[in-house]
Amino acid sequence: MELPSPQPPSPLPSNDEPSAWVRRFSALIPAGGAVLDVACGGGRHARFLASQGYLVEAVDRDAEALARLEGIPGVTARCANLEGGPWPYYGYVFDGIVVANYLHRPLIPHLARALGEGGVMIYETFMVGNEKFGKPSNPAHLLRAGELLELLGKRFAVVAFEQGEVSRPWPAVVQRICVRRGMGFTLPESA
Repeated sequence: MELPSPQPPSPLPSNDEPSAWVRRFSALIPAGGAVLDVACGGGRHARFLASQGYLVEAVDRDAEALARLEGIPGVTARCANLEGGPWPYYGYVFDGIVVANYLHRPLIPHLARALGEGGVMIYETFMVGNEKFGKPSNPAHLLRAGELLELLGKRFAVVAFEQGEVSRPWPAVVQRICVRRGMGFTLPESA
């Protein structure tokens, strides 16, 4: 008797743990700075960053998910449709920007303009090849090989870049980058 194949895991973690990539590079964000958590969902990164002393603006289109951030010190939640509405942060400048498991290419120029001098952007999401593990599998939601490096590496100092297959927190094909506006930075000891 043949056992059925296991279902692919959900593309998002079921817990509230921040990603290892965000934890690894968050110390590069200027201390006490303002951080934008893009498409934050339930706010795992917003909570983590606020606990590290950052002032976090957490944005997502899901009001129900944002409600989980109500009352968290250091976190301001904003419900906005980043794909179908106007960019809600014209004129804002952030010391840090975090994007995880989300890709809407038209936002990248907005994010680049919103990153202040000395600011750090930490970005990680799925790339081509992830379709073999399940969702996301739509090419519109998967980065091409080297795409984040191409889009952000010419504008900012690249701190770190990775792409390829990972096994944790679940099997996936991802691309990750950490960039800084301006030159000069010291890697945190854990990096």
